[in-house]
Amino acid sequence: MTDPGKLALVPFVSVDHMMQIVHRIGIETMLKGLADAIEDDFRRWESFDKTPRIASHSAEGVIELMPTSDGENYGFKYVNGHPKNWKGGRQTVTAFGVLAEVATGYPLMLSEMTILTALRTAATSAMAARHLAPDGARTMAIIGNGAQSEFQALAFKAICGIDAIRLYDIDREATEKAVRNLTGTGLAITTHPTPEDAMEGAQVVTTATADKRNQQILTDNMVGSGLHINAVGGDCPGKTELAEAILHRSDIFVEYPPQTRIEGEIQQLAPDHPVTELWEVITGRTPGRTSAAQITLFDSVGFAIEDFSALRYVHSLLPETGLYVELDMLADPDDPRDLFGMLLRAAP
Repeated sequence: MTDPGKLALVPFVSVDHMMQIVHRIGIETMLKGLADAIEDDFRRWESFDKTPRIASHSAEGVIELMPTSDGENYGFKYVNGHPKNWKGGRQTVTAFGVLAEVATGYPLMLSEMTILTALRTAATSAMAARHLAPDGARTMAIIGNGAQSEFQALAFKAICGIDAIRLYDIDREATEKAVRNLTGTGLAITTHPTPEDAMEGAQVVTTATADKRNQQILTDNMVGSGLHINAVGGDCPGKTELAEAILHRSDIFVEYPPQTRIEGEIQQLAPDHPVTELWEVITGRTPGRTSAAQITLFDSVGFAIEDFSALRYVHSLLPETGLYVELDMLADPDDPRDLFGMLLRAAP
């Protein structure tokens, strides 16, 4: 239980605090810590409340709430996805989240989650690849070099041992940005004029494009045997990146089928098309990669348990780092029954 003397003050991790936390412990260390926290929670998947995220769609994008609870703590994230925002100098995705105590309903932490979501998305991708990518994979192609690309590259380096990155984006400036940001990280980086060229020799391919439309970033003839596909960009209805034929040739792994069938690549398939839930692989209930020739596809749309894990992990770092401020968010009268009296006594 929370210390009663501190109930009225809620730790708030700002954007600046989050960036300081990343630099204090190191981005690769943080990505590994997040991946381990997410995997730990996937191992106890059945103990969580689960529901597809609550979405409000518009022609411009989507605003979503992503809640879950393990019975002890409750967490939710508010997140938007507006692909055209970057043209006006705004982020495509922004987010904040809350971690709370179930026993009292009191919040334990309020946090920015724009940076944290980028970190947890990459950490989840690499955590899944630990179970699905071919043995000895060292080279990854990243198709789509926007805001998520560097996080993906560093997560796969830290968690999966990837040491070569092959970059392609229809926007050359996005690729140049990714090269600048990844220079000096220890990765061998090459840029390529076509997605086909970028994929040559890669054992893993990550697709992370932003446009809210059905696309074929990967066509069927681009995908050979033995590849692991980390499909990150398709994350809402009407937004996909892979040709349907690829899905029929792949063993598909998802977070939460009721959500992924609405938002992921598998929205292209029949509602009863077989998929495997990632938590079942992590707990050993079902196999992941079973052969060198197998095509594995992680159809990643993001799920609330991953955000819960990220909030839980950051909350655990607060005593060590001290990187937060306390907000006076909760009314705390001396007599819990006398809220009105507290208001009266605050009169000037």
